[in-house]
Amino acid sequence: MAGSIAIETVEMHTGGEPVRLVVGGYPPIPGATILAKRRYARERLDYLRRLLIFEPRGHFDMYGVIPVEPDLPEADLAVLFMHNEGYSTMCGHAVIALGRWAVESGRVKRKASGETPVNIQCPCGLVRAWVAPDGAVRFESVPAFAFAIDAKIDLPGLGAVTLDIGYGGAFYAVLPASRLGLSLPGSSVRDLVDAAARITAAAKMQLPLRHPDDSDLAFLYGTIFTDGGDGGDKPSLNVCIFAEREVDRSPTGSGVTARMALQVERRAATLGELRRFQSLTGAVFTGRAMTPLRAGEFAAVRVEVGGRAHYSGSARFTLEPDDEIGRGFLLG
Repeated sequence: MAGSIAIETVEMHTGGEPVRLVVGGYPPIPGATILAKRRYARERLDYLRRLLIFEPRGHFDMYGVIPVEPDLPEADLAVLFMHNEGYSTMCGHAVIALGRWAVESGRVKRKASGETPVNIQCPCGLVRAWVAPDGAVRFESVPAFAFAIDAKIDLPGLGAVTLDIGYGGAFYAVLPASRLGLSLPGSSVRDLVDAAARITAAAKMQLPLRHPDDSDLAFLYGTIFTDGGDGGDKPSLNVCIFAEREVDRSPTGSGVTARMALQVERRAATLGELRRFQSLTGAVFTGRAMTPLRAGEFAAVRVEVGGRAHYSGSARFTLEPDDEIGRGFLLG
């Protein structure tokens, strides 16, 4: 006999990276601000994250989205993001899927011609997206900036490793895979994940972060390995390992944003120059720095990211009262 939990979702993916979008059955999430809602979900409703993200309904690399009530008047919708470790502050691949879903579901009225604007409030702030008639989406995220250039961490067994830290709605350590004796393409996903997890753990311990808007945003979300290219002449291959060793199948929208901010800081890209970034699945996002800004003490840029999302199905997830295993587990 089915229990009281019945959650309905729309299933999508962006470049192979899943987007499990909750459309019904989730309890209300109170809070005066979206960061307060994020804290409430983490402290009071985390059993539902485990139910939807973990096995047997999900998997180690599942990703989900929970719509909530916005607190910004210009927002068309607001969302929380969830994954295997908790709740992120920004997710570009999910924004690309959300933009298409919002227009095609009627949540946002489609314009008679041209792109339809969709304003999405994320935990990091307001993200402005534009949905083309063919479903392609581009978005401009919150101010992105280089937090650290050529920072050094000590990696046990390897010694000093040099990396950059960029913010694109979340903080990432960014470095060529070759600095750890790896290659893109070439190295196995397992080797990349193991190395990235070591980088992230060491950087968290050795490089304290700060964000000018809210301390809740000041955490290292993951590590991005690159092929060393800038995405100008040809797409630059990268892989993002975030949260608890989760591998992004897409080129990572917030990661592309952070990479563009780092390139501008290094004078490897100028405003308006198009760059392309490719994931391990072959999916490509575009990125370009559009407008110079300030983010507190940091020189920042507004970055535009473009990509495509596709539908993969819909679901209604339930839980029987005596199904303890069905509450969620991971073998990963």
